[in-house]
Amino acid sequence: MLENSSVFSLFQLKGKTALVTGASSGIGSIIALSLARAGANIAAWGRSPKGLKRTLEMIEEQCRMPGMTEVEARSFSVELADHEEMEDACRNLEAAGVHVDILVNAAGINPRLAVEKMTKEAWDQTIAVNLTAPYYLAKYFAPLMIRRKQWGRIVNIGSLQSIRAFPDSTAYGASKGGVAQLTRALAETYSKHGVLVNAVAPGFFNTGLTSVLFEDDELVESLAQRTMIGRNGEPEDFFGISVFLCSDACSYITGQMIFLDGGFSAK
Repeated sequence: MLENSSVFSLFQLKGKTALVTGASSGIGSIIALSLARAGANIAAWGRSPKGLKRTLEMIEEQCRMPGMTEVEARSFSVELADHEEMEDACRNLEAAGVHVDILVNAAGINPRLAVEKMTKEAWDQTIAVNLTAPYYLAKYFAPLMIRRKQWGRIVNIGSLQSIRAFPDSTAYGASKGGVAQLTRALAETYSKHGVLVNAVAPGFFNTGLTSVLFEDDELVESLAQRTMIGRNGEPEDFFGISVFLCSDACSYITGQMIFLDGGFSAK
């Protein structure tokens, strides 16, 4: 029961540690900032040391704002397509005393190749980063969450392509369709032990993965008009849903994919 908890305390992440993959840019960086704002310590994984440095600098700047909680943020350069490197990174994290309470699988790639031009290497790398890595990281960290606290949160990043097709995105679409089912399967496995698993499916946000689309002003406007709100996504739109799904406020939602798309998928 929640009689002794204020509504605001339900959204507090102070004392929790969040591992965020893909945190060197785009959605991963935004979510790392969101969770840090709610008081979570951050373990930021990514491929770009420069990008990770910038994410940590933004977290530090945020912590200096009036009323903000000081958090610990560390970065780790990890190539998720390299399974051995990912395994080593997991073990090193635990050995360093970084105990993960929240896992956010935000890393993603999209080679944007037509079916006939898709190489085996491009296909394998896309599936490895977008689908296999979230599976492995959940398999590794969820039992540790259960053993330590009987509490945990896993958030995967889906896509509009989890439920529909777009041109030149066969591997990406297949991987994101897999993420939808992976989320349900992991939720069925771990929810009874206190680890809830959900996914966020973003609409169109201007990130590294979509930068090509956002070079076309007419296309950007047409996408905005296909939403119910009349605009494309802004970074701040991630703040509330990220904190909610990773907090005690989310206590009876699991196995779900929430579309953060301004109504695009419902129109």
